[in-house]
Amino acid sequence: MGADKALLSLSGKPLIAHALGILHQAGLPASIAGARSRLSGFAPVIPDFNPGQGPLGGICAALASTSARWAVFLPVDLPLLPAALVTCLLSHARTTGCAVTLASIGGFAQTFPAVLDRVLLPFLQAELAAGRRGCFSAFQAAAASLAQPVTTLDVELPIQSGQVVHPDALPPARWFLNINAPADLLGAEKRRPAPIA
Repeated sequence: MGADKALLSLSGKPLIAHALGILHQAGLPASIAGARSRLSGFAPVIPDFNPGQGPLGGICAALASTSARWAVFLPVDLPLLPAALVTCLLSHARTTGCAVTLASIGGFAQTFPAVLDRVLLPFLQAELAAGRRGCFSAFQAAAASLAQPVTTLDVELPIQSGQVVHPDALPPARWFLNINAPADLLGAEKRRPAPIA
C-alpha cells in the first residue's frame, strides 16, 4: 500500500479507528496486537515478542497477554464488517466451546474475524517456531492438536434469523472486502453509503 495500512483513511477515519469501532460496538474492549507504538493513541498496544512474524506473531502476543478465555481478532483491513457479526461469532464460540470459530460466506471460511480460545497459544507458537506464519493453516493445525475442527458460522444463518443486520444495509458479500491495494480502498469508499447531511 506504500503506507501504514492502519492509518489509511476511509470515510474520513483511519482504518484502525474503523476496526476499533467495530469491536466497541460489539461491546468488547479493544487492544492493538503486534502494532507499532505510534498507534497507542487509538488503543493500548500489545507488542510482538519477536517483531516481523506477521499477524500470527501479534495473535500469539495477544493471547499471552490476556486472562480471558476467548479473544476476538479483527484486522484493520476489513472495515465493512458489522459489529453484530462479531457478537454472533463470540456467542457461537462460547456455546460450542470450540477453540477456533470463524465466519463463512457462501460456504467459504474466512480467516478473519476469528474467535480463539487462549488454550491455542502453545500450538500457535509451535507453528511460528516451525516457520509457518499463515494464520488459517495455523488455526487448523492448532485445532487439530486439540482434536477439534475449525468451527465456522455461516453468516447467512444469523442474517436470515435477523441476528445480524448491516447498519449501512450492505449485502454480506461486501462485508469481507479486504483492503490490500489502493483500488480496494477506493472500492470500499464507493461501497459505503454517502453520509447523511
